[in-house]
Amino acid sequence: MGLLDFLTGNKTDKIKDFQSRKAIIIDVRTKAEFSQGAIPGSRNIPLQMLNDKIEDIKKMNKPVIACCASGMRSASAASVLNKHGIEAVNGGGWSSLQKKL
Repeated sequence: MGLLDFLTGNKTDKIKDFQSRKAIIIDVRTKAEFSQGAIPGSRNIPLQMLNDKIEDIKKMNKPVIACCASGMRSASAASVLNKHGIEAVNGGGWSSLQKKL
């Protein structure tokens, strides 16, 4: 186990836990990026629109796995969601996340 895993918990384990609790996957890339390829069943809410969708996401009453192209925007998204009381984890880049699912 690496130092980062020790400090933050193993992300793969957290993702599996979220999956077992019927998490929704929110892809925070732009609509154009999302249209080039995405995880089946994921929802596209671009990062710049996330704050406008907080109440809708809360109504889903499910944990959220955020993803993007590289993990930078999804880290910001997970932070925003957590600040609003939504249980969220940064799933990283969508293509690497897809391999973990």
